[in-house]
Amino acid sequence: MLSGKPLKRIVLKIGSNALSASWGGLDGAVLDRLAYVVSTWRRHDVETVLVTSGALTAGMHRLGIDKRPRDIAGRQAAAAVGQGLLIERYSYFFEKYGLVCAQILLSRADLVDASHYDAARKTFAKLLALGVVPIVNENDTVAFEELCFGDNDRLSAQAAGLVSADLLVLLTDVDGLYTANPRRDGTARLIPRVEDIEAVKAYADGAGTAAGTGGMRTKLQAAEIAARFGIGTFLLNGERTEELAALTAGHVPVGTYFTPAARSLKGKKRWIAYGALSLGSIAVDAGAAAALRDGGKSLLASGVTGVEGQWERRDPVKIVGPGGEEVARGIAELSSAEVTAVRGCRSSEASERVPGWRGEEIVHRDNMVIH
Repeated sequence: MLSGKPLKRIVLKIGSNALSASWGGLDGAVLDRLAYVVSTWRRHDVETVLVTSGALTAGMHRLGIDKRPRDIAGRQAAAAVGQGLLIERYSYFFEKYGLVCAQILLSRADLVDASHYDAARKTFAKLLALGVVPIVNENDTVAFEELCFGDNDRLSAQAAGLVSADLLVLLTDVDGLYTANPRRDGTARLIPRVEDIEAVKAYADGAGTAAGTGGMRTKLQAAEIAARFGIGTFLLNGERTEELAALTAGHVPVGTYFTPAARSLKGKKRWIAYGALSLGSIAVDAGAAAALRDGGKSLLASGVTGVEGQWERRDPVKIVGPGGEEVARGIAELSSAEVTAVRGCRSSEASERVPGWRGEEIVHRDNMVIH
């Protein structure tokens, strides 16, 4: 086993390039291999969530468009046409192996609100309990730049966190992470295992293909998010997809495995770190930044030096250090106006300036994630 423990739930992500046939539409052979792998995992009591691209590709082919539309409306229109075609093709091949699939379209906005995040989590849980394979894609028809994932690599990491997966599998067009681009450098070596993602970020090279939006950089970002959730990530060549069928028996294909973090985010802290949309920021002095990072402390009014943005009580905010670097994210106990009123104050004085407030913490440690 990759992680040393049995696999019970896997999130598998495939991109547009791997799904695209040479004639321009969706490659049925690829879809068939995916269904075969998922059905094999199911026979070993392993649940699967599939994160897929391909709606834009399918829509472009049906509309007779050769080049990816440059305008957002054009891409959204093609994706709207392709989304139904995509799930129809998946349904056909999954049914061949006795599987039922369900379409889940997500946008970044769907995870911003804590109640929506929890509703999505419960929907996934119910589908999996019913033996259904959730097939997830970004809702490209309504997503806009400020509230979209931008690529399905990061969406897959979010999905892995939502369903508390044991493993995230990312299919790509190379055998894994190399020390250099293997297409340009003959001395490039495959890295089979990564325990410190920060140390290998320099090896990421370039963006995606003509059909896709991701690249090795976004895959490392996804692996980093998953690692913070306590989930390992396996990166391998999509041409070796069938080899994944034996993964549950302990046979690991050639690829790169990113280990999970020793201390992982659980429950609402996953939402705070990667789901919530910060509505403003609280600037703190060096002493407060150190107390948050190293001392495990809550944020008190005395360490606050400035406020940017507007928010109400219980809204998510960023906490930034004296150099403008992000120190943490958390749920504010006071509104932006109230934080402005008490910044720099001792706790006793702060409570006097905000009538009815009996707390001391601007952001409590239990509602905070350190960056």
